Amino acid sequence: MVRPLGELEDVVMTRVWEWNRPVTVREVLEDLAQDRSIAYTTVMTVMDNLRQKGWLRRSAEGRAYRYEAVSTRAAYSAALMNEGWAASDNRAEALVHFFGMMTPEQREAVRDALRIIQSVDPSGEAEPEGR
Repeated sequence: MVRPLGELEDVVMTRVWEWNRPVTVREVLEDLAQDRSIAYTTVMTVMDNLRQKGWLRRSAEGRAYRYEAVSTRAAYSAALMNEGWAASDNRAEALVHFFGMMTPEQREAVRDALRIIQSVDPSGEAEPEGR
């Protein structure tokens, strides 16, 4: 089961995903401190909680740790969407409502994704053009 990230967890993960590199608690703290008053220990606790939940991994570097994302934001979003969809007792109706909430640009993104999925055979290899 995928649980949605809490507000501060999401803010921290957004930084880690955007930077796309191992980061220290100090780096995240300094970035967050531009917008809010926050303690080092709060950021450290949030990042350790994210590690325990499986969203971050860490490696020791001197007296500090460097944290990096285990998965992408896209994979996290997909897991949340799948969780919501799986909870429906009428998946087709849930999709109709979901697509109905989308902008034309979002629906086009769905069409693009379906084209990509349909162009891959079961072994995971892309099929040649023209098939």
